[in-house]
Amino acid sequence: MGTESSGPLTGLKVLEVAQFAVGPLPALILADFGADVVKVEPPGGDGFRVWPPQVDQGDGAQYGLNYAVLNRNKRSVVLDLKNEGDRSRFLSLCAKADVLIENSRPGAMDRLGLGFTHVRKAQPKIVYCSVSGYGHQGLRGARTRLPTLPRGSSGRNTHSVRPGPSADDHTASGVR
Repeated sequence: MGTESSGPLTGLKVLEVAQFAVGPLPALILADFGADVVKVEPPGGDGFRVWPPQVDQGDGAQYGLNYAVLNRNKRSVVLDLKNEGDRSRFLSLCAKADVLIENSRPGAMDRLGLGFTHVRKAQPKIVYCSVSGYGHQGLRGARTRLPTLPRGSSGRNTHSVRPGPSADDHTASGVR
């Protein structure tokens, strides 16, 4: 896990098991300050890879601009964390990491045998950051979330960029 980087966090090793924005953003900030961030993606990649707007990467294949922005300065590896061999490889990466950032559904990493207590056995000093849209407990604790859901459920809409209704407007009005 070593890349040539400079900045105040040079030497910090970060594993990111996160998709879309809420997990990749803090990892991006660490990478921008020099940390060596390795993004662990599932087979098929982060869902943000296909999120619009998309551009041609030069060979006819498309990728999402949002993905590119949120994952700059990172390396990536594909691991199927439902596969025992890949879970073992993941724990080997954890043993060399200082920080783990994950944004899986609450309890998912525990069910895979990759929750804090398991990872801590591989790396006792790891800082384990578990990011959840609604928290890990409470009425909505187990719910999956994308950025539009809290805005819609609160009636807040900040992302309309053109005239007419946005996806947020439909979520806020109860259209599902």
